[in-house]
Amino acid sequence: MSVSRLSLALEEGLFALPKGPVCVWGAAPGQDLSALPRNAHLVSTFRPHVDALRAAGWQVDAVAPDGEIALAVVFVPREKELARELVAEAARRSRGPVVLDGAKSDGIESLLKALRTRAELSPFLSKAHGKLAVMAPGAGLSDWRDPGPRDIGGGFVTLAGVFSADAPDLASRTLAEALPGRLGARVADLGAGWGYLSRAVLEREGVERLDLVEADLRALDCARRNVADPRAEFHWADATSFGDKQGYDTVVMNPPFHEGSAADPEIGRAFIRAAARLLKPKGQVWLVANRHLPYEKALAEAFGEVSETGGNRSFKLFRAAGPRQQGAIA
Repeated sequence: MSVSRLSLALEEGLFALPKGPVCVWGAAPGQDLSALPRNAHLVSTFRPHVDALRAAGWQVDAVAPDGEIALAVVFVPREKELARELVAEAARRSRGPVVLDGAKSDGIESLLKALRTRAELSPFLSKAHGKLAVMAPGAGLSDWRDPGPRDIGGGFVTLAGVFSADAPDLASRTLAEALPGRLGARVADLGAGWGYLSRAVLEREGVERLDLVEADLRALDCARRNVADPRAEFHWADATSFGDKQGYDTVVMNPPFHEGSAADPEIGRAFIRAAARLLKPKGQVWLVANRHLPYEKALAEAFGEVSETGGNRSFKLFRAAGPRQQGAIA
């Protein structure tokens, strides 16, 4: 493995490991964290990353620990508002320097440019299509901090950085309008986001329980506000490994197809396989997807009956029934 920007910055003396606590925001599986002490506290609200990093032996939680932090590290995410929020939180919490590391494709250059007039920064370290800089303690970034839930109309609130934070995405709207009047008693929304599609499900006749399964804890916290219905249950979980022993009559989903900035249709295929495992023998799945996504083969492999039920120039809608693999995930 080549030396990461973090390891190289440590070797070149841009920062030093302190005796006190180290806290890291935004770490992801596959990143080289070898420069950090094993007792570093990692902060992530994305459940697949939490699970993978814990399995690798790291301490990971959704919030930073109480008390002072001697060194903060922020792996800058692609979402601009979320990136600023994490940097502001790290600057507020750390009594020591804040290390900022990110890919050029995720906006690290524009972030560092915005910080130049507001904070004392080290020389930039450029490597592997990214940059790293160290911010001195004491930066005043209060206007970058999270303002809290925002009202986007229709009785919905969102947070900066969640998917489709400004309005319901068109794919979910397309699926919500196409859902039949009856979906069965037990329904799951895989990748429920901040709850737009789930609200539509609960308007259908006969729904007794709806499980909202979402990997992004911040989006799920919004869903708790947006779906104030006693029939709703909320699960911070990776939809591809979520389990329910009773099985569902219907699964609805608008699966993600990006991991960071990279498109990956395999995520949607994994959602399809999970839906087949979670459904009752006569259960059905309703799925919306962008026109270019190749889900037809995965649906045919997972279900005995597959039909494209409509859509538009941008999205295609599928109904599939008769899951070939029985037995919910344990």
